[in-house]
Amino acid sequence: MADETPFADLIARVRSGDEQAASELVRRYEPAIRRAVRVRLADTRLERAFDSMDICQSVMASFFVRAALGQYDLDGPDQLLRLLATMARHKLADQVSRERAECRDNRRVEEGSAHSRDVMAGSPTPSREVAARDLLLEVQGRLSPEERRLVEMRQQGREWSDIAAELGESAEALRKRLARATGRVAHELGLDDFDHA
Repeated sequence: MADETPFADLIARVRSGDEQAASELVRRYEPAIRRAVRVRLADTRLERAFDSMDICQSVMASFFVRAALGQYDLDGPDQLLRLLATMARHKLADQVSRERAECRDNRRVEEGSAHSRDVMAGSPTPSREVAARDLLLEVQGRLSPEERRLVEMRQQGREWSDIAAELGESAEALRKRLARATGRVAHELGLDDFDHA
């Protein structure tokens, strides 16, 4: 197997929309996310409604959108793993709450556990890549021109302090503005039911 991309380079490439970098990130972190979900998925009847792959795909979709929009400042793989695990816990809790709130009787779901489902491979299929690109374009289309400018500056790898100096605003105010915009758009598209990340 080829040497893995250094973390900072991988995140920079993910931010810029590099599909190979996204595939490498999924390959590296998907098993840990799925493990974190399976450990917390105590009610095996819920596996009939969804499984760890469902939650993992939702986490990765939210992460890639937010990363492409420059929301995250990640210092290392451990920090990314903690972020993804936290996102997975929140998405799992939300999914479990939704199942219970809708009074679904999981015992009536057709037999067949999540383990018998076809599980998608870690590398994205062409259709998943197109869907990811379309999703990112939809997200960017919902941002204001000022918000898109912040995204472009972050995608160039610029630090918040540099952007703040250029725009004459505080770095924290700009970071919060982009986080709110990202949360708003993610909510509009159903990527995040709550802004946990």
